[in-house]
Amino acid sequence: MTSQAQRPQAQPLTRPDGTPIRILAVDDEASLTELLSMAMRYEGWEVTTAGSGSTAVQEARSVRPDAIVLDMMLPDFDGLEVMRRIRTGQPDVPVIFLTARDAVDDRVVGLTAGGDDYVTKPFSLEELIARLRGLLRRSGATTARPSSQLVVGDLTLDEDSHEVTRAGDDVSLTATEFELLRYLMRNPRRVLSKAQILDRVWNYDFGGQANVVELYISYLRKKIDAGRDPMIHTLRGAGYMLKPAGA
Repeated sequence: MTSQAQRPQAQPLTRPDGTPIRILAVDDEASLTELLSMAMRYEGWEVTTAGSGSTAVQEARSVRPDAIVLDMMLPDFDGLEVMRRIRTGQPDVPVIFLTARDAVDDRVVGLTAGGDDYVTKPFSLEELIARLRGLLRRSGATTARPSSQLVVGDLTLDEDSHEVTRAGDDVSLTATEFELLRYLMRNPRRVLSKAQILDRVWNYDFGGQANVVELYISYLRKKIDAGRDPMIHTLRGAGYMLKPAGA
């Protein structure tokens, strides 16, 4: 993936009924689907992954995704065949093709066969997310979340006003502390590694900077958990998790 620049968080999207957007990510490179999953879950979306065409078709029938990120080259059959089979049951599901090829002909084939967009590897995660957001809006699968608030237990964070409260008490945070807390609150009850946190909050490449995560986690604990039941938990050797106090 190409490097990511820090950017303000766009308004989170949900399905019209308020439930999370569902994405199916299909690629036989497990490291790539892991990165895609991480980026999409940060957007608040539910992600299902598949490493082959046959698995992708099965998963699509099960989860009925709102959009599909689909590699053109898969170990059993190609992305065009995957799309054809999935669209027998979901004729309007948007598809973004991933391709390692630079030839214009390959891109045109994907689009003329019914694909909605394509990105060529290596690509920016930020660009892919932006294109997915556009596709989801145009397809009518999504709506902007009316509330800008994230709520976990008695902790509330307003993404627009940057106000944070715990049990009704105001909590004053620096810009970096706010971004770290937002990432934790967007992924409640999920273990986040130091590498994931570095990539999403500081945009650092993995390695060498893990101490900055420990430092800012300690800052947050002093402001969020001091004198209260803790919400931020360390899982030794794995990372950090935020969950409601006592849960």
